Amino acid sequence: MLIDRIIGAFTFRKGVYAEVENDTSFTTNAWLIVAVSAFLASLGGAAISGGSFTNMFLGAVVGTIFAVVGFGISAFVIAWVGANVFKAQVTFEEVVRTTGLAFVWRVVAVLGVLGALASVLACITAPIQFVAWIAGLVAAFFAIKEALDLDWTSTIITVLIGWAIQIVVSLIAGLVLGMLGISAAGIMGLFAR
Repeated sequence: MLIDRIIGAFTFRKGVYAEVENDTSFTTNAWLIVAVSAFLASLGGAAISGGSFTNMFLGAVVGTIFAVVGFGISAFVIAWVGANVFKAQVTFEEVVRTTGLAFVWRVVAVLGVLGALASVLACITAPIQFVAWIAGLVAAFFAIKEALDLDWTSTIITVLIGWAIQIVVSLIAGLVLGMLGISAAGIMGLFAR
């Protein structure tokens, strides 16, 4: 069932976000998708910048933590704005389930590892990553619209407010990592949303 839903997210299958919005047992899976996708995206970003394996791995772990926290804050803000500003009948968990599934598109950023191995491969993987970023963005909008049950204008405004908060968290994460002397490349994947 999980793999079927992930494939549904990758293929933009109609109704996949409605399924997970109403499936309370999917909440844990959504968080796992976010954590695994964020780790792989952060690892891909860290590989591009180079450095030792230890620094890349540590950067990916720290980047994952910040990505998951940023995702949670963003989901909370989106649910709060949707409910309080636009009177949507939405819960935090519904936003987590739908956007968590859409977050699976970030896993494509792991291709940065291949680009780091050979610059020729970067010429192939970079366009694929860009297309995946666009597809992930589109998927996120569909997922959030499904959770909020609002018109497109209200959904877009809600999403922009939520993502603005997430960008602030990402910038703070970069500053903290910079002060700690850890490569900020591990958090590059945070902006891949």
